[in-house]
Amino acid sequence: MPFYHTLGQIPPKRHTQFAKPAGAGTSASGHPALYYEQLFGTVGFDGMSSLLYHVHRPTMVRAVLDSVEMTPKPAVEKNMLARKLIGFNVAPADDFLDSRTPLLVNNDLIFGLAAPGRTGTADYFYKNADSDELLFVHRGSGKLRTLFGTIPFSYGDYLVIPRGTIYQITFADTNTRLLYVESRAPIYTPKRYRNHFGQLLEHSPFCERDIVRPADLETHDETGDFLIKIKKQGALHSLVYATHPFDVVGWDGYNFPYAFNIQNFEPITGRVHQPPTVHQTFQTDAFVVCSFVPRLYDYHPLSIPAPYNHSNVDSDEVIYYVDGDFMSRNDIAPGHITLHPGGIPHGPAPGAMERSIGKKETVEYAVMVDTFRPLMLTEQAVAIDDGTYFKSWLD
Repeated sequence: MPFYHTLGQIPPKRHTQFAKPAGAGTSASGHPALYYEQLFGTVGFDGMSSLLYHVHRPTMVRAVLDSVEMTPKPAVEKNMLARKLIGFNVAPADDFLDSRTPLLVNNDLIFGLAAPGRTGTADYFYKNADSDELLFVHRGSGKLRTLFGTIPFSYGDYLVIPRGTIYQITFADTNTRLLYVESRAPIYTPKRYRNHFGQLLEHSPFCERDIVRPADLETHDETGDFLIKIKKQGALHSLVYATHPFDVVGWDGYNFPYAFNIQNFEPITGRVHQPPTVHQTFQTDAFVVCSFVPRLYDYHPLSIPAPYNHSNVDSDEVIYYVDGDFMSRNDIAPGHITLHPGGIPHGPAPGAMERSIGKKETVEYAVMVDTFRPLMLTEQAVAIDDGTYFKSWLD
């Protein structure tokens, strides 16, 4: 998201001395004690970045512990069946990472669900060095605590967490349900919504006012043993740092986590049925994310509000159903996931087209992920597949 934000204290000029307050001591050479600057960026030095200022060096590793392989194992590598997964059948686990269940994967992303308990990551810090993360909050609330500050979240929030962000996450209750996507490519807002300076344009279905930035910057001046679990090359590595990871006194820049609530997405409507692209919310070079929200239906006198049949030739389409009345489908409930693979057409369920005629609006919420390369199913996905969805278009 290309816009500037800053929190805490920063020096007037980047890459210059930033002295700690008087009384903080001096260095071995006799110079005043300084804060430690860190460039936090992506795509080499060409992508978005922020500059953070630490009380301690952010490089002090005390010990390296075990590593655990986390790469999902596909059970179905070449899929040509439309499928329906019963998402709420994913088993809960108290720990945040243990609760994450990968369902659909390819070389670009991991799509999964999680049902974490209150603990979250209370006993450790977490960093995904492989992927940007997108968390969607279906049920529950809590706090995302990061070295950039804290973001409270609740129902309907997307949390965009750039790769390399150190964070802890806690939940207010034990009824939390999350959708998550790990993306090998950076997650951005759609390019067509932005001008060449990066500002969201007037026709965008949301604007910068809808973005929740980090606040309440925590600055811990603590030494000790701090466990950080880092995901890199598909493995989870446990490292012990000598100082608290949240020791940032200030930062500024363009690369930081943020939240956007699906209820703030303003739908684009027309006289006839609009294509799925009008629902786009995020993009990468490998997939797009769309938000279906309550909206007025098409207002041409002969319009058909239900979507027309369309062929997925270049994309696999995944829809996670959140809440409301899903008018284009039969027998769909919150927490269900449909997968429509590329190569075969799909469309409204039998009777959906006819019953949509004359309707004025829909109150559905759903999240769609369209990938540009085929998805594989994990064993966990096969276990919650209803096994009959591909026949749902038969009269």
